[in-house]
Amino acid sequence: MASDGAEKKMSTERRDKLLGIEKIIQKRWEDAKIFEVDASDEPPKPGEKYFGNFPYPYMNGVLHLGHAFSLSKLAAFQRLCGTKVLLPMGFHCTGMPIKACADKLVRESEEFGCPPVFPTEVTDEAPAPVANKEEVPVEVKFKAKKSKAVAKSGASKYQWTIMRSLGLEDDEIAKFRDPLYWLEYFPPIAKNDLKFFGLSCDWRRSFITTEANPYYDSFVRWQFEHLREKKKVGKDLRYAIYSPLDRQPCADHDRASGEGVAPQEYVLIKMEVQPPFTGKLKPLEGKKVFLAAATLRPETMYGQTNAWVLADGDYGAYEVSATEVFVVTARAALNMAYQNLSRVPQQPTCLVELKGQDLIGLTVVSPLAKNPVVYVLPMLNIKTDKGTGVVTSVPSDSPDDYMALSDLKSKPALRAKFNVQDEWVLPFEVLPIINVPEFGDKSAEAVCISMKIKSQNNRDDLEAAKKMTYLKGFTDGKMLVGDYARMKVQEAKPLIKKLLVESGQAVIYSEPEKKVISRSGDECVVALTDQWYLQYAEEEWKSQAEKCLTQMELYSDETRRLFEHALGWLNQWACSRSFGLGTKFPWDQDFLIESLSDSTIYMAYYTLAHILQEGDLYGKGDHAVKPNQMTRNVWDFVFGMGPLPESEIPVETLKRMKKEFDYWYPFDLRVSGKDLIQNHLTFSIYNHTAMFPEERWPRSFRCNGFLLLNGEKMAKSTGNFLTIRDAVSDFSADATRFGLADAGDSVDDANFVKLTANSAILRLTKEMAWMSDEVIAAEKDLRKGSPTTFADRVFENEINIAINQTERNYKALMFREALKSGFYDLQIARDEYRLACSSLGMNRDLIFRFADVQTRLLTPICPHYAEYVRSEIFHQEGFAVTAGWPASGTPDLTLQRANKFFQSILADFRKALQKHLAASKKAKKGQAAVPPAAPLAGLIYVAEKYEGWKEESLKILQSCYDSGSKTFTSDVEILSRLRESSVGQSGDFKQIQKKCMPFVKFKKDETLSVGPQALELRLPFDERWVFEENLELIKAQLGLESVMVVPVSSSSSGKIAAAAQAASPGSPVIVFVTVPEMVAALASNGVAQVTVS
Repeated sequence: MASDGAEKKMSTERRDKLLGIEKIIQKRWEDAKIFEVDASDEPPKPGEKYFGNFPYPYMNGVLHLGHAFSLSKLAAFQRLCGTKVLLPMGFHCTGMPIKACADKLVRESEEFGCPPVFPTEVTDEAPAPVANKEEVPVEVKFKAKKSKAVAKSGASKYQWTIMRSLGLEDDEIAKFRDPLYWLEYFPPIAKNDLKFFGLSCDWRRSFITTEANPYYDSFVRWQFEHLREKKKVGKDLRYAIYSPLDRQPCADHDRASGEGVAPQEYVLIKMEVQPPFTGKLKPLEGKKVFLAAATLRPETMYGQTNAWVLADGDYGAYEVSATEVFVVTARAALNMAYQNLSRVPQQPTCLVELKGQDLIGLTVVSPLAKNPVVYVLPMLNIKTDKGTGVVTSVPSDSPDDYMALSDLKSKPALRAKFNVQDEWVLPFEVLPIINVPEFGDKSAEAVCISMKIKSQNNRDDLEAAKKMTYLKGFTDGKMLVGDYARMKVQEAKPLIKKLLVESGQAVIYSEPEKKVISRSGDECVVALTDQWYLQYAEEEWKSQAEKCLTQMELYSDETRRLFEHALGWLNQWACSRSFGLGTKFPWDQDFLIESLSDSTIYMAYYTLAHILQEGDLYGKGDHAVKPNQMTRNVWDFVFGMGPLPESEIPVETLKRMKKEFDYWYPFDLRVSGKDLIQNHLTFSIYNHTAMFPEERWPRSFRCNGFLLLNGEKMAKSTGNFLTIRDAVSDFSADATRFGLADAGDSVDDANFVKLTANSAILRLTKEMAWMSDEVIAAEKDLRKGSPTTFADRVFENEINIAINQTERNYKALMFREALKSGFYDLQIARDEYRLACSSLGMNRDLIFRFADVQTRLLTPICPHYAEYVRSEIFHQEGFAVTAGWPASGTPDLTLQRANKFFQSILADFRKALQKHLAASKKAKKGQAAVPPAAPLAGLIYVAEKYEGWKEESLKILQSCYDSGSKTFTSDVEILSRLRESSVGQSGDFKQIQKKCMPFVKFKKDETLSVGPQALELRLPFDERWVFEENLELIKAQLGLESVMVVPVSSSSSGKIAAAAQAASPGSPVIVFVTVPEMVAALASNGVAQVTVS
């Protein structure tokens, strides 16, 4: 038995071979500068150039497999086809995440020491150290090592522990307390990981963002100067998601959770508590005390019957001003404090802590209510993480309110439980305030009764009831009361809201739609902030963005819908931050430009980054062009917005920069995850339309879903996570790419399956061995001359079909389909060809063409493999990645169908033979088993076309079939037409129906399965010819001595004749007999013109 070490060596030998090949190929690419490309002197002709890019990854960690999934779709096909391709890659460092992580490390080292000793974490063995960031060797992996405490909780709350999980030692982690160290450390690692993956990138054009790179800093400032002049940027007081800890707005990329969550606006109804104040409220004497109820439906306030609180909920009386106090939850009070609704800004002041039970029974006067006073009552299902914890009750239009009030009215025990007095509840009736056509004047009551809802605890039913009533009430309802009676609800609502606010009976209040956690770890609020905004809601700008979108290729209807939705809701965007990393506003040095706003048109910067930074990521070297020389006039000239400027930069260099931009822009494709549609990608459209003329607008976006790993969400906290480096180390770059291509193509989530990547290792290495051993080494044994046999023609046709289908798939960025048509289907065709040529041998020219075509078709997915096959096995010059798309003859789809027919029928013949042999071996009762008569022969009966009643039935079905909907008319209609046909008129219709209808049903089912071809009267190819071309293969596969192909019209009498009559076009019948029986049967019927073999 082999040792474990030997088994491990055997199991990784094929992968290690691929890794070794990849290292050699990558060195060749680098030495030849194969991916470095410069603009031509002449403008590009259509299809001559291709500029593809990907959102630069954020540099607070290593790159994961999701990055590789999007990147793997970029540009390789176009380069293979001879297009001049630019694929650059930058690294994003702007924003809060890096600063937040660095600050966490500072706080942890201050609190727990350096290195810190955390009180709740028990560490495992020390992680392996990370190699020098400048050169990460193949052996190094970032392992997700977690402490026992972390493993139980699912995620570490300490940043230091997270850094340890990356394999970093404490001495190294300490350096990350300086946010600028992140910029030095992670970009080179990301670059090396992508090289290890084989990314075909022009690395001369790489850069980092923030003011740490003076060139990019200048570029962003230039952009914002233009945006301000065009009035696309303005300062205003607006609601924004805000981090109290960071003391600034928290945009999507600043969040640990809650991306896409926006402020939700409410109207706070001021329900004034009536004196005397007793019990816990006594300290509030002399102040105006309001229960502040958050509502989205101010138009319903006329129908209030009471206020609701959660009996065991935590509330407080918070100072809003010197004279006013709001009773709300602490969470709501914190939000209010950041919206000028606190006596002390940003510091809620709680005068009295209260429980909901302390509020039950209070008398309040509520704005617009028809009842002069109402009481505070308990509701069982109030959520204190939404709104203020205080709810107004309008049982006429709210199913929740109706059922809660009904419960209190009908259940004395419930009233007694919460010390609710009868007079607080029983006198208050449902008040009609809005008429909803479908539900009447009391919509909530009507729906709850019709749905037979019994209690406020029937949550699912109540949710369904709310969906029914709320939307109908808004769209179709009419006011019955108040100043706006007879007005439609949707028209009255903003007017009533305005009335309440302007009269001082309500205030506007906002909070996050859902919980948002910043990367600094605190729960965000909504703050009213005075800051810089991009005016994305401005109508003219929005119109331009919509025009750009309509012209773009998006590769899926779902992607277009998501973009249209984003353009529909996007409003002003807070683009300034108080601290973090980034570029300062040119006109306001107190603010930084946030991370989603400095990354909208940087694709243009790629076109000249190599001239400015000369391959230096950081732009810090002594370069020919100095950062301070990149003035506004220079940027304007380079990007086609101004004349040649006076500059210290040589004219030749200025013109070279402009030539690069003019040649490459606009970019042709940006690949990205669909999660960036709602911000980054839509912002990119907006900013391109603001900064550039229409001919420079983006041409296409290709968006994918998230990448699952073995069917589960990738997450560091669960350990189901794979970095690019780990994936390549485990499977090789090409097997990883193979698995990524197979993972999926749509906007839905894709699934990388490790088993697929592992099987790819075997597939690729076996294919290399086959080409070496059975093609090159055995070349002298291959059949020479032109392809002539049926198998030759079929195989050649399959190659042509694969070329054409795979080209279409790559153009549509459908890599999974390209893998199927360009590899899996070709493999099947090759294997069928080998089998068909077992006696004659494979054609030399054809098998060499197959090897070349398959290698080219697989090049965009497995480029290292392709280079090895091309150079080391077939000893061809040049590079596979630029070898050109293979030429194709015209695909013969009829021949393909004929072959599929033959392969299917051959399988049926095998089953028929097994059945025949099994039947002939059965012994009669009391007798020994009889061996089958041998040798066997086969009579294959073929029908040229349908005739007689079958022909008539098919014609009727053809006339009753709708190819658009792929459906038939009713059986009644089909039967009627059959009755009226010549067949139906020829005799007893009941007997005709009995004969025809089973055939009709069979053909209908077959049509629904395979398509309208099932209704053809004859096949598009000669069925008899197909069999005659393959007689030797049929004999070999079935082990027959002789085979004859016989037209049904030539069938003999007896049992054979009866079997032959079952044949129809596409459904031949084979009869197994001995050779003498075959000769006798045919001779007795005078069959002389049959093929005998």
